[in-house]
Amino acid sequence: MQYAAGVRQTVAAVVAAVATTVLVAGCTPSGEDGAQPAEPSRSAQSPTPGAATGGSGGAASATPAAPGSPTAAGGGAKPCTVKEVKATEARQAAVRPPGTGTGAAVIAVANTSKSTCTLQGFPTVAGAGNGSPDKNMPLATTHSGAATTVSLAPGAKAWTKLTFVNVQGEADGYCVSGATPASFPTLVVGVPGAGAHQIALDDGIFALCDNKATVTAYSAAKPS
Repeated sequence: MQYAAGVRQTVAAVVAAVATTVLVAGCTPSGEDGAQPAEPSRSAQSPTPGAATGGSGGAASATPAAPGSPTAAGGGAKPCTVKEVKATEARQAAVRPPGTGTGAAVIAVANTSKSTCTLQGFPTVAGAGNGSPDKNMPLATTHSGAATTVSLAPGAKAWTKLTFVNVQGEADGYCVSGATPASFPTLVVGVPGAGAHQIALDDGIFALCDNKATVTAYSAAKPS
């Protein structure tokens, strides 16, 4: 009968349509039958507590650098070594005790390397007898002020000021204490962690009394 045939055709069409729908619904975007989309990993959903993401996409440490440390002051730079710095300048200071000796000197050490480094602390000082570092006469030093970390870019300088017990009078002069004045063609100045460096005064020799000096910590600011 035509009616029964029509019913069979309609039922067949419905079954085919349902089967097509099931096949389409069971396919993933990649076309692999039966696969399910992967869920985002836990690390992508929520960062590890205490971690911060920097502008470059890397994780940055949540622990701040201690104030005054080389990392905080020098942007991660390491302390200067003896091969990275050199004493480059020694001048009689503008502000000095009265007298006819050197009175006070301003000393500069420069970063001669190609990388930034840091230094911190006070210099040691010794007179070089006859200009020879192996004939040093160490000076007793008194520290003035507080030491802070100095970050030195390549070519930059750090400064310290040495104030002596000044020589009085003319000719060979005299010391108020009664000691004999000392004179040195050069000084050997120490840099904490970066060795000792010999330096000559730009004009004349170092003349002082009592073999002692008051010294300031190395600083980025040039003292007067």
